[in-house]
Amino acid sequence: MQKIVHLKENHFMEAIALSEYAFQYKVPEADIPKRMEQVKKHSILGIFEEEKLAAKLHLIPLEVHTGEQKWKMGGIAGVATYPEHRRKGYVKDLMKQVLEQMKEEGYLVSMLHPFKISFYRKYGWELLTNRVKCTLAKADLVMHEHVPGSIKRAIKNHNFQDLNEIYTQFATRFSGMLVRELSWWENICDGESTAIYYNNSQEAIGYILYSVKDSKMKVEEFVALTSEARKGLWNFICQHDSMLDQVEMILEEKDPLLFSLQEPNVKAEIAPYFMVRIVDAAKFLKEYAFQWSDKEVVLQLSDPYASWNDKTFSLKNGEVTVIDSRGRIEESSIVKLDINSLSTILFGYKRPMELYQLDLLDGTKEEIEKLESLLPNRPSFFYDFF
Repeated sequence: MQKIVHLKENHFMEAIALSEYAFQYKVPEADIPKRMEQVKKHSILGIFEEEKLAAKLHLIPLEVHTGEQKWKMGGIAGVATYPEHRRKGYVKDLMKQVLEQMKEEGYLVSMLHPFKISFYRKYGWELLTNRVKCTLAKADLVMHEHVPGSIKRAIKNHNFQDLNEIYTQFATRFSGMLVRELSWWENICDGESTAIYYNNSQEAIGYILYSVKDSKMKVEEFVALTSEARKGLWNFICQHDSMLDQVEMILEEKDPLLFSLQEPNVKAEIAPYFMVRIVDAAKFLKEYAFQWSDKEVVLQLSDPYASWNDKTFSLKNGEVTVIDSRGRIEESSIVKLDINSLSTILFGYKRPMELYQLDLLDGTKEEIEKLESLLPNRPSFFYDFF
């Protein structure tokens, strides 16, 4: 195994250069200082050959919502190797090392955006959410009935407090959405417009994050807490009809907006988006808000890249305990699963019965149904990128 080091500031430009080469983009000279400040917040693991950076990985300290709970989340980004150093096992070594680092530093979960889903599945990351991109023509921009609230629009000087209050209320309805700090809002709103919908009581209950260019509106975020806000924001979009030939929107998969349109038959592309992985299963299970019952569920977990998760857990009466299943529990009472399956069901992307039907959970139907009853019916979603 090649030695893995934590990059210091004198190697940050090498890390940026490797990302530019691997992901085929160029950071403008004027943006280098800003990028350097962002990178300082990362923990960058690297492998050198002949004193030159050969491969690297960024660990970004973040948090995510799961309902009312928040989890310390390690964002994995910038995983890259120069072509002449590929197929030497460097990424595998980096992934194993970052899992150990996250465990030591108290991260309970990790997330990433995959260039190839099957690649990261090997290491225990599994699908978290889908992303829906809708494309609407000018003819689709038919307004709903008038609503009594008002829209406040901004290109600069965004009202980050109101935006974050709306976003946070929205995020608690799902599993996996990022906890956003002010600096995150400043970054995602840079160069974008915002429109916040206020009801008659001047309560902020919805917003869109968007841009308009070349007769096309791109709505990167459409967040409505109520039906009134949804109608008000949609009407605001429709009021751009004289300027637009097309609207492109990113929506949560089950957002009722499309159903509410006069003609719901619009182009909607759905694709898997981010992936999630539980880093420390024992701690995560003990803190997870199960819908408890007095029926015991026994999970035998396997995790080839994080051996500390290779345990058998008993879930019963509000308690999670690590047990030795040998001799104490009948084999037919055990649900066997890997870390991928546990991650995707606890974050709500798939239900236990769905994975059982795919032969991804090993157990009797009765035991799978008991596990199913413990889990809240909360969908997963993720709007951000890193």
